[in-house]
Amino acid sequence: MARTTAPDAHNSLDARSPVDAHSPLDNLDTFEAVIAADGRIEPRDAMPDDYRRALVRQMSQHANSEIIGMQPEGNWITRAPSLARKAILMAKVQDEAGHGLYLYAAAETLGTSRAEMTEALLAGKARYSSIFNYPTPTWADIGAIGWLVDGAAICNQVPLCRASYGPYARAMVRICKEESFHQRQGFEILLTLSRGTDEQHEMAQQAVDRWYAPSLMMFGPPDADSPNSAKSMAWNIKRFSNDELRQRFIDMLVPQAKALGLTLPDPDLRWNAERGHHDHGDLDWDEFAAVLRGEGQCNAQRMAHRQAAFDEGAWVREAATAHAARAAQSRKSQEAATEESAA
Repeated sequence: MARTTAPDAHNSLDARSPVDAHSPLDNLDTFEAVIAADGRIEPRDAMPDDYRRALVRQMSQHANSEIIGMQPEGNWITRAPSLARKAILMAKVQDEAGHGLYLYAAAETLGTSRAEMTEALLAGKARYSSIFNYPTPTWADIGAIGWLVDGAAICNQVPLCRASYGPYARAMVRICKEESFHQRQGFEILLTLSRGTDEQHEMAQQAVDRWYAPSLMMFGPPDADSPNSAKSMAWNIKRFSNDELRQRFIDMLVPQAKALGLTLPDPDLRWNAERGHHDHGDLDWDEFAAVLRGEGQCNAQRMAHRQAAFDEGAWVREAATAHAARAAQSRKSQEAATEESAA
C-alpha cells in the first residue's frame, strides 16, 4: 500500500528525522505507487537503478558545489573590511562545509561512499556548479554571491525540501534555513556599498554586472536542452523545471534590485502584464558550455586547490581510520572478556 504524502518539511520535526515507521518497499510497483501518491522513498526501499543513479549524480554534484563554493569566499576572509565582516564570512564558509557534509552523508545512503564521490570529482568524472568558476576581485563580489548566487540556490533548493527521496529532502531543510541568512548577508553588503561613496556604489554595480547572468545559468540549460530535468520531475526529485525556476528568480530580483538602488544588466528586462512575469534577454549558453568543459576563468585553480586540500588531509583520514580500527578491536576485546566472565 502506498504511503501518504510526507509531512511538510518546513513545519514538521518528523520530516527531519529518519522515517522508520514503515516496512521497506519490496518491489518497483510499490515504488511507482509511492511516487504517484507524492510520498517519500527511504534508503531501504526498492527503487529503479536509474532513480538511484539520478539521485547520486544530483546529490554528489550538490555536495561538491558546497565544498568548492567555499573557495571564492574563503579567499576574502583575511581581507574582509572589518572584524565583524570577517567573523560573519567565516561562519558562512563553515556553513557551506556543513552543507557538503549533510549532502555527502545523504548520498551515502544510496550505496556510494564519500570517498568514491570525491575521487569522481578529482578525476573530472563528476561536476560542481559552474558558478564557482568565476573570480571574486572585490569585496562587493562577496555581496553579489550572497544576494544572487545564494538567492538562486534558495529558489532552486526550497522545493527540494519536498523531494521524493527522504534523506535528501530532510538535509535540505536545514540547508535552506542557513542559505536564507547567507542571502540576507549578501544583500546587506550590497546595500551598504550602494549607499556609500560613489566609488562604493560603482563597485557594487560592477559586481552585480559580473554575477547576474552566471547566477541565472545556475538553474541549468533551457528545458528543451536539459537531459535530466524531465525525468527528475517525473520522479518528484525536482518540482519545477529549469525555466520555471529561472523565471521565478528574475521576478524576485527586480524589486530587490530597486531597493538596492542597483540595475540588473539586461536591457530586455521588462514587465509583461499579459504573462504576469518579466521578459528577459537571452543568456550566453556558449559561455555556460565552455565553463562546464573546464574553460572557465577559475576551473583549473578551483580543482588544483581541491586536490591540494585532499592530499594534505590524507594524514587526517589515515589517523581516523586507525583510531576506528583500534576502537573496534577494543570493543571486541571487551565483549570477549564479558562473555568469558559470564561463562
